[in-house]
Formats: sequence, structure tokens, C-alpha cells
Amino acid sequence: MSEAWLEELSAEECATLLRSDVVGRIAVVVDGSPIVLPVNYRLVETPAGPLVAIRTRPGNVIDQAHEVAFEVDGIDRAHHRGWSVLVRGTLHHLDVDAPGVPTRFDPASWLVVGQDAWLVIEPRVVSGRRLQAATIEWAFHASAYL
Repeated sequence: MSEAWLEELSAEECATLLRSDVVGRIAVVVDGSPIVLPVNYRLVETPAGPLVAIRTRPGNVIDQAHEVAFEVDGIDRAHHRGWSVLVRGTLHHLDVDAPGVPTRFDPASWLVVGQDAWLVIEPRVVSGRRLQAATIEWAFHASAYL
């Protein structure tokens, strides 16, 4: 069997993968320790660059965060392949009453009552990796099984 390898993803590949899902994980620091929580999200393309939009309950640990990390991934356990995109940046509050905000920034989340804090992550760094599976090198010729 040959060895598996990691490849870096381009910025466009990262954006495509971010567009392809609606659930990711946000990491924040609470009382000096990191925690990771699942969130619904939406990638919003703007002239200044992409933003990751989320909604949460006002006053919770996400709403109080400033610097965050956000991650989405895809895993194929059967074939030992996968990918991951990591966004590191600053969390900003949105004014939900501003024109266009509800239609452009709503992550269409699996809303829990009270998720009235609208937030966006302004990326500072976006990176991604893809794990390419090892190829199996058979010790026997296939014709031995026919």
C-alpha cells in the first residue's frame, strides 16, 4: 500500500467547499479554555471578500467572542479520505434592520427560538487541506480469483 498524503487547497477550492454545506463548528475561548460548538452558517460573498454568517442567542459565549476559528469538513471513512477548511478571523455583529441583511446574511439555520444575534466572521486567514487516500497495491494478480 502506498502512503496517504495531504494537499493544500486553493482559496477557490476553500470557498467552493464553504459554499457546499450549512453546518460547521465555531471555536471560541471561554474562561481561558477553547470550546468548539456546532453552528449553522452561510457563506456570503461581498466585494470586500467572503464572510461567514451565523445566528445565535444574544449574550451566549459565541455572541461574546471576538477572535474565532470556524471549521467545516467532509470525511469519507470507508476510503480514508477527507478535507477540512479552517477560517480564522474576527466576529462582528450585524444590524438585522439594515437593508438587505435578512435576505443576504440569514444562514437559514435550524433555528432554535431566540437566535436573534446575527454575526459574521470576517476572515483573516482561510486555509484548507485534503487527505488523499493511499492506493492499495494488491499482492496477488486479479486473475487468480477468476
